[in-house]
Amino acid sequence: MISLLNLGSLVLGLIAWILPVVNLMRNEKHDNNNWIALSMMSISACAISLCFQIFYQYHLVIIEDWSALMDTTGALVFVATVLLIVTILLNAITLIVYRNRTAKVH
Repeated sequence: MISLLNLGSLVLGLIAWILPVVNLMRNEKHDNNNWIALSMMSISACAISLCFQIFYQYHLVIIEDWSALMDTTGALVFVATVLLIVTILLNAITLIVYRNRTAKVH
């Protein structure tokens, strides 16, 4: 059951990246008013994904699996950093694109 945290984290991380890409691909449509909701869902998916990893690390501490902690913590820090930075960049690009588009329309 605990191993599902890793799978859930991976799926939510992918969702965090896919939603802003979908937002950007729908940029040409004039009726895309839900871009803010999709951006919020993307950031939320990223946060939950990182939270799942924290829970998994906590589980490893509880069961005292020190070797697993030492083996995986470095990679976890790197991957979590990449997930967070890419999610923020994608959502920032979405914000800039839609802000400029909305400013030109009104």
